[in-house]
Amino acid sequence: MYTVGVIGATHGLRGEVRVLSRTDFPELRFAPGSRLLLVDAARDAVLREVTVQAARRQKGVYIVAFGEVDSIGDAAALRGLHLKVDESQLAPLAEGEHFIHELVGCDVYTDEGERLGELTQVLAPGANDVYVVRTAAGRDVLLPAIRECILGIDVAGRRVNVHMMPGLLD
Repeated sequence: MYTVGVIGATHGLRGEVRVLSRTDFPELRFAPGSRLLLVDAARDAVLREVTVQAARRQKGVYIVAFGEVDSIGDAAALRGLHLKVDESQLAPLAEGEHFIHELVGCDVYTDEGERLGELTQVLAPGANDVYVVRTAAGRDVLLPAIRECILGIDVAGRRVNVHMMPGLLD
């Protein structure tokens, strides 16, 4: 299962909640009729399924109403829960795009055939993503996810080929 949002505070008296989006597809996940799983992440326990009744973006979060929640008391009990979808519900990606969970754990090799390390994290600071590669020496190398640096990704083979641009190892 994959987290698409985390429930924060309540909003209003009718059971709406603030949701911090954790998806690249909020218009799909928070669309009326969308079914999401409520998960207690601390216990890794699925509590129940909820249906989005309405949602709107406001000040960096989504205000979401679920059909099964109609009071502030019921909404308050949801605080801190994760909203998840099953792998079968993942949105299709365009050719050449990958989910972060497909990239993490891949071995990273330079265009000279030398193993640089393992891709451990993908950061999204702004203009482009940044791949964090942990070397055998335990050092983190930050690689911009741009065509000039990332030469190829083989998800099935768990391999990423990169060109080490000047200054990336400094």
